[in-house]
Amino acid sequence: MRCPFCGSIDTQVKDSRPAEDHVSIRRRRFCPACGGRFTTYERVQLRDLVVVKSNGRREDFDRDKLERSIRIALQKRPIEPERMDQMISGIVRRLESMGETDIPSKLIGEIVMEALARIDTVAYVRFASVYKNFQAADDFDRFVSELRPQPGAPGDK
Repeated sequence: MRCPFCGSIDTQVKDSRPAEDHVSIRRRRFCPACGGRFTTYERVQLRDLVVVKSNGRREDFDRDKLERSIRIALQKRPIEPERMDQMISGIVRRLESMGETDIPSKLIGEIVMEALARIDTVAYVRFASVYKNFQAADDFDRFVSELRPQPGAPGDK
């Protein structure tokens, strides 16, 4: 592992333990060249995934990019960080276990929206507004009206 401070490739692992999410290993490292200390995380990757964008462009799947977009949607919401990490790990496991290496970005967005809808409606609407490219307040209104129970639906009194 290259030292982020001096670039030396001769770093040493001083401590390893499971990370809080229990799906990765947290390693404390030391660089003998500059004395710097830093932390790395190691996780299992079943296969290399490629995201196929709607315009046909392809790019390597980036777990950090997925995590950033979900964290933005869940910002200031009452969701524990552990639950968020479990959700992200579940999404990645689901993508890796599909058996395909090429994953359409549309499918990833749908899976994320499905997961967010289960844990927080506000985060679901936030993510959907970006994912579905809402342009006006009417777009929000239409989307939110689909979430509301319809009069006369089962469960109404």
